[in-house]
Amino acid sequence: MKILVLAWEFPPRIVGGISRHVAELYPELVKLGHQIHLVTVEFGQAPRYEVVDGIHVHRVTVGESQNFFQWVALMNDSMGHHGGKLLQEEGPFDLIHAHDWLVADSAIALKHIFKVPLVVTIHATEYGRWNGLHNDTHRYIHGKEAHLISEAWRVVVCTEYMRQELYRVFHCPLDKMDVIFNGICLKRQAPRRDFDYWRFRRRFAVDQEKIVYYVGRITYEKGVSLMLAAAPKVIGAMSGRVKFVIIGGGNTDSLKQQAWETGIWHKCYFAGFMAEDELNQFRTIADCAVFPSLYEPFGIVALESFAARIPVVVSNAGGFPEVVQHGKTGMVTYAGNPDSIAWGILEILQNSEHAQEMVENAYADLDLRFNWSRIAVETQAVYQQVMQERSAIAW
Repeated sequence: MKILVLAWEFPPRIVGGISRHVAELYPELVKLGHQIHLVTVEFGQAPRYEVVDGIHVHRVTVGESQNFFQWVALMNDSMGHHGGKLLQEEGPFDLIHAHDWLVADSAIALKHIFKVPLVVTIHATEYGRWNGLHNDTHRYIHGKEAHLISEAWRVVVCTEYMRQELYRVFHCPLDKMDVIFNGICLKRQAPRRDFDYWRFRRRFAVDQEKIVYYVGRITYEKGVSLMLAAAPKVIGAMSGRVKFVIIGGGNTDSLKQQAWETGIWHKCYFAGFMAEDELNQFRTIADCAVFPSLYEPFGIVALESFAARIPVVVSNAGGFPEVVQHGKTGMVTYAGNPDSIAWGILEILQNSEHAQEMVENAYADLDLRFNWSRIAVETQAVYQQVMQERSAIAW
């Protein structure tokens, strides 16, 4: 099959989880014999066209804009123009696969103009992020998501939780959706070994302190403040021998104020953004990863911890309970409950045998449920279903 993919981020442009998802899924589909043309956004010195792991990557220019939504509109104009050129000159294409609402306008236009079936992956929803629609921005994005979902031949989601969310929020028919887990590439998680372990570790904590960390976007939905609210109980139970490290870009002022006001400032380290190589090194020195999200469609960060053999504590929000099996591959705590989070962290820090058992189970689970080659076969099955149905009708 020949597939046109639209995604607003692709390495080296990394904003959220879509970039890595796209970069790791499609090479496996190339291995299955499919030809992939990916239209994405220019970034730095990255070539306008190149072949990456078998994917034909086309990066389009986006003109000057006054705000984010104007930028999205201009991006769709560029993607639509270049996508149309590819469909004309490199076609015929069998499918268009769009990732999230930002590419909705170009994907829908190309579908209708060239009569090519549209498959859509919804990675998250605006309703879910904010637990409702509370302003015009939320309602605008929600409308784009609804239009894209309605125009899709099939919709792919990453967890059963997301399938139910789309059914509840958009009234998307359950039999129109396919649940396909996200995955992880173990090779990309391997840390460089040529570094001074203890010197690196001492940047973050003294030798006798256990390192508990969060990594990800610093936003309300990620619940980082709840980890800090749980910290005093953990610090007390560990007689002070613990350090909380917060890694991620974004505004941390309110979190720093919280740490100061609750008297745990000296037990917190705000690392800011951390490049992938350094982050892989950091994972070799950490003792526990905490992801206390209030909304989490899947939770790729849990898989990254699995791969690094770090025990994890997650909330029971969203898809986390499907990814992390409580007590077997990690600790699942109550979302929004600092006492529950503290209990989960202490279960890991104070019970090393159980923690190690969960680490081994979690690592084995990567190959059982989160292997990209397996995920590619499941994605191919969706494509084949669409192609079979398409061949039976006149458009």
